Amino acid sequence: MFNSLFNAVYSRIRPLLKPLAAVALIFVLVLGQADSALAARGGGRIGGGGFRAPSRSFSPNRSYRAPSGRGYYPGGGGFGFPFLLPFFGFGGGFGGLFTVFLFIGLANFLVRTLRNAGGDGEEGQFGVTNPKVSVARVQIGLLADARHLQTDLNRMAETADTSSTTGLTQVLQEATLSLLRHPEYWAYAATESRQIGLAQAEAEFNRLALTERSKFSEETVSNVNSKVQQRAATQSALATAEDPGEYIVATLVIGSQSRLNLPKVQSSQDLRQVLSQVGSISGEQLLALEVLWTPQATGETLSSDEVLEAYPGLTLI
Repeated sequence: MFNSLFNAVYSRIRPLLKPLAAVALIFVLVLGQADSALAARGGGRIGGGGFRAPSRSFSPNRSYRAPSGRGYYPGGGGFGFPFLLPFFGFGGGFGGLFTVFLFIGLANFLVRTLRNAGGDGEEGQFGVTNPKVSVARVQIGLLADARHLQTDLNRMAETADTSSTTGLTQVLQEATLSLLRHPEYWAYAATESRQIGLAQAEAEFNRLALTERSKFSEETVSNVNSKVQQRAATQSALATAEDPGEYIVATLVIGSQSRLNLPKVQSSQDLRQVLSQVGSISGEQLLALEVLWTPQATGETLSSDEVLEAYPGLTLI
C-alpha cells in the first residue's frame, strides 16, 4: 500500500521536477555571479580613434572619395575605348568583334592591377580595397607595489587629448613607457594579435575592448574622444579587509595599419619586446586605442583569486 501511495504521489510531482531543477540551477548561478560582482573592482578607461574607409593613400583621417581627373570615366573604370583604340591605331570597326573583346579583357586586367597595387587587401565594400590591418591586445598583471601605474593612468585620463591621432599616440607611448620602467613588478602577461580586413576590424576591436570593460564593476574614470567622466566608486567596487589584494591589471587594445606580429609572452624579455613594438607605432599608423586598468583607484588592488577568475589567459612570467 505504501508503494502504491508513493507511486501515486511521484506520478503527480514528476512533471514539476525538471522545472524545479532548472530554477534551482538558475538560483545557484545568480548567486555565483553576485559573488563575482561583489568581488569586482572599478576600472579606468582611455580611448579614441576609429576605423574609417580608406582613401587611395589609406589614411584613417580621411574618408574615401571617388578619384577625379581627366583619366577617370565612370563607365569604364578609368579606361574608355575612345582612348584605347585610337591609341593603338585601330578604328572603331577595325578587326571586328574579336578586337573589341581583346581590348575589353586588357582594360579589365589593367583596372584590377591598378586597384590591387595600393594594398594587400581584397576588393571590398569601400569601392577600392579592403586592406589588412592589425588588431591586438596586450595584457599585464602587475604586483600591487606598482601603484605608480594607477597614478600615471589616472593623470592621463584627466588630461590627455584622445580626440586626435597625435594625442592617442602620446597616450600609447606614455602608457607603454610607464609599464617598461618597472619590469620588477611584472607578474603575468598575455598577448593576442590578428591581421584582419579593415571592414571587419572595428567589430573585432570592439569585441576585445568590451570583453575587458565587462570585467569592471563600473568605470570610475574615463576619457574617450576627450570626453572625461569621473564618478565615485560604489561599495561593490572597493576592496575589503577579508579579501586583501595583490595585483593590478592593465590592458592595451590597439588597431593599427602596421603589421603587428606579437610573440607569445613567456618571459620578461618577451614582454619588453612586445611593449617596445606597440609603443613605437606612429601616429600615421595608429587607428584606434583603448587603455584599460583595474582597480582604478590608487591603493586598491585585485586578489589572486580575482585575477585567476577574470583573466584566465594570463601567463606567469
